[in-house]
Amino acid sequence: MFMADFPVYKCVIDDTLESELQVEFVSLVDKPAIEKNFLAFATEKLRFIINTEKQIVSGPAMIADMLIYRNDVGGIGEYYATFDKEAILSIVQKFFKKGYVRNFNLQHDPKLATAGVTIYESFLVDRSRGIMPMKGFEDAPDGSWFLTAKVDDAAVWEKVKAGEVKGFSVEGLFKQTPAGVLKLSALQAMQQIKTILENIVD
Repeated sequence: MFMADFPVYKCVIDDTLESELQVEFVSLVDKPAIEKNFLAFATEKLRFIINTEKQIVSGPAMIADMLIYRNDVGGIGEYYATFDKEAILSIVQKFFKKGYVRNFNLQHDPKLATAGVTIYESFLVDRSRGIMPMKGFEDAPDGSWFLTAKVDDAAVWEKVKAGEVKGFSVEGLFKQTPAGVLKLSALQAMQQIKTILENIVD
């Protein structure tokens, strides 16, 4: 049987505040790399504020140990990246230490940065501490990062309501270290390609 080898790289950052190895932005995207959309609460009302939408989005920003397909054309080629729970903990702690809670853009485009989106809830799944995944994401492993953001930018909120952005995607610089090889059969490789193509045309 034909087997294809895909290298797997573990992504980490540098904990020191001076280092540029970090997550600096969260992007609102139409196709999250973690293949998990956020939950948008578009019509719920605050109990004491009439005719005002909550305008919040909640969901996973990073899933621990998930294999994320990448294709570095002209570089290492096709591979999978992954973040373990220790790396995600470091990423989240540094993100908050540096005050990046309003660092948002659309579709990873720096020209589409917005100051009108703010993280106000954030947690890492840790079942030993009773911190469970959000409803709808019960299969998320320990170490996964969930967040909720308030969307005050009217244009961005219109994109949320229209379904033009569906999830969170982190953006940063990482050190990648080899973590093994993923062996896929021809059928598995074709299924992976099919999934990627479906995400492109959705």
